[in-house]
Amino acid sequence: MRKEQRIKKNKEFQHVFQGGKSMANRQFVIYALEKKEQPQFRIGLSVSKKIGNAVTRNRIKRLVRQAFLEMKEQLPGYVDIVVIARKPTAEMTYEEVEKSLHHVIRKIPVLSKTRGN
Repeated sequence: MRKEQRIKKNKEFQHVFQGGKSMANRQFVIYALEKKEQPQFRIGLSVSKKIGNAVTRNRIKRLVRQAFLEMKEQLPGYVDIVVIARKPTAEMTYEEVEKSLHHVIRKIPVLSKTRGN
């Protein structure tokens, strides 16, 4: 993902946590905040040390980023998204991660508007 598509600063994460809508399943918690002035969606990832070592955490982040890259056409461009991975993601394959993310995203009104769900 390009630099302008990432949420990196704590202040930006907190803004999404406080003002955004959230939805969760067993594998992920997703927060989404509308920002109409923003030309493209941005994503922030949070994977706790409780989930595993650095190799495991980085693998989860790569899988989540790839899943979002593949569904970027279906996401609105004016949204900040924060994804928090939960413990079961450590053993998941890419297909399982993608399916789980689709499941949670369908439930969030801000993200599902443009998908027709």
